[in-house]
Amino acid sequence: MARAKDAKDRVALITGAASGIGLATVERLLDAGWKVAALDRDEKALAALAARIAKPQRLFTSVLDVTNEAAAEKAIAMTGEALGRIDGVLNSAGIAADIPALETPVDLFRKILDVNVVGTFIVARAAARVMRNTGGGAIVNISSTSGLRGSKGRSAYGASKGAVVVLTQVLANDLARYGIRVNAVAPGPVDTPMVQAMHGQKDRALWMRHIPLQRYGKPDEIASVIEFLLDGTRSGFMTGEIVAVDGGFRGTGVMAE
Repeated sequence: MARAKDAKDRVALITGAASGIGLATVERLLDAGWKVAALDRDEKALAALAARIAKPQRLFTSVLDVTNEAAAEKAIAMTGEALGRIDGVLNSAGIAADIPALETPVDLFRKILDVNVVGTFIVARAAARVMRNTGGGAIVNISSTSGLRGSKGRSAYGASKGAVVVLTQVLANDLARYGIRVNAVAPGPVDTPMVQAMHGQKDRALWMRHIPLQRYGKPDEIASVIEFLLDGTRSGFMTGEIVAVDGGFRGTGVMAE
């Protein structure tokens, strides 16, 4: 696959870029020399990001609701024009809920699927249409351990992230002919603003019972794996993989006291 060898020539597009894992990935890639298009629905948070990063020649920002197909295609086209190409994409935009299945409203179920699954597809498809004309690239989708195992209260969120797993594998199959690799990262609990808002003390104590490393992850720990998967010089023979970064949660059986 034809890829720029020098990081300063690479361009990444990141959704959900103004907070959490998306923000950590923006910072890590900029530090590594990439040019980055940071997309998020939160205009104020994007403005704060742009002001803090202070690298205007390598950072392009745009407000985007990933469920808006026309807006996503326009933003991705603008990224290609502003930064010259797209080599990597991170689909980090997402929403979550922790509600028992019998109490989950259908409207909420649909909304979570729309953002987490349909939004991921819209962005990946639009970016792939650009990538196939510029030598290929890499797409990383954010799934979750909730998409790999049936955790309580995750009927909508877990279903959406399970769908992202299969979507990733199908895209990897369909896009390989264009030199586009597609992988996913499945984080466990990570100290992002979204998780901090959802997890009270009881939730954190419950997670600690099932994580061998006995802590929550840090956004940059997830971003480091994303950087690896986006970098074709290091992960060029990986596609269709779902990489759990979860402190050992997925592989754990009965834990010792």
